Amino acid sequence: MTEERRPETPAEANGSAAVFIILGKQLKLLREKAGLSQKEFADLMGYGPDLISAIERGVRTPRPEFLRRADQILKADGLFTSVIPQVEEAMARSRTRHPEWYRSYAAMEAEAVELHHYSNHAVQGLLQTEAHARVVFAKRRPFLSEETIEKRVADRLSRQQVFERWPPPIVSYILEEVVLDRPIGGPRVHADQLRRLLEVSSMQNVEIQVMPTHLQEHPNLGGAFNLLVPKGQTQVAYTEAQGYPRLITDREEVRTIADRYGIMRAMALSPKESRSLIAKKLEEL
Repeated sequence: MTEERRPETPAEANGSAAVFIILGKQLKLLREKAGLSQKEFADLMGYGPDLISAIERGVRTPRPEFLRRADQILKADGLFTSVIPQVEEAMARSRTRHPEWYRSYAAMEAEAVELHHYSNHAVQGLLQTEAHARVVFAKRRPFLSEETIEKRVADRLSRQQVFERWPPPIVSYILEEVVLDRPIGGPRVHADQLRRLLEVSSMQNVEIQVMPTHLQEHPNLGGAFNLLVPKGQTQVAYTEAQGYPRLITDREEVRTIADRYGIMRAMALSPKESRSLIAKKLEEL
């Protein structure tokens, strides 16, 4: 089996994995004692079931606001709020403990005030459901070990905490229509993934646009990319091809990529039209 380079999860970064596993088990115990399913609890919390599942299994770090609300809903008498200082410490350390090849980008993504993504053949990592991500890593070549797959999935879910920050960053996506059509993991997993896209696109700070396949012109055939505006810094770009990442800081090169992104946003379907298309594809499954 081939081991893959990857960012560490917050729990791994400071050796507190066991703490979060125990915390997840306590959350599950109190939830079940309250007679709530994961979906019912998620609805009360205002989060998705995937997040509840990930936290209960200890593969995702619960944010302080999550712990405060869980403590209130489950009447935990301070069980969850008492560990908030340790959680905040773990999250702070995780920003600086990624491997060197990914460290600069991970730190920028975690605190960016703007995030813009173009995806041409796959659902971008921050948008993936847990099941979708697991299939992506399980079908990768060369094969990864089961342990590596689980760690990679945990990493991906951990990064999605960017959507839960306050104040929230400005986020936009351009997805090629083909991304919506490839049923990664089969009909059920794909349907859940489309629902996730609709869920994220309903957030006030997020816009998702679809680039129709029938368009005869395209300003960017050079591959997927991310554009970030780190807090207090100028915009940067990030690309990754065949496992080789590249953080682009040269202003002229970043400007060129940003220019292409702007043209694509003008050519793509509007956010409202894109939501309608995604909903239509979901209904047709």
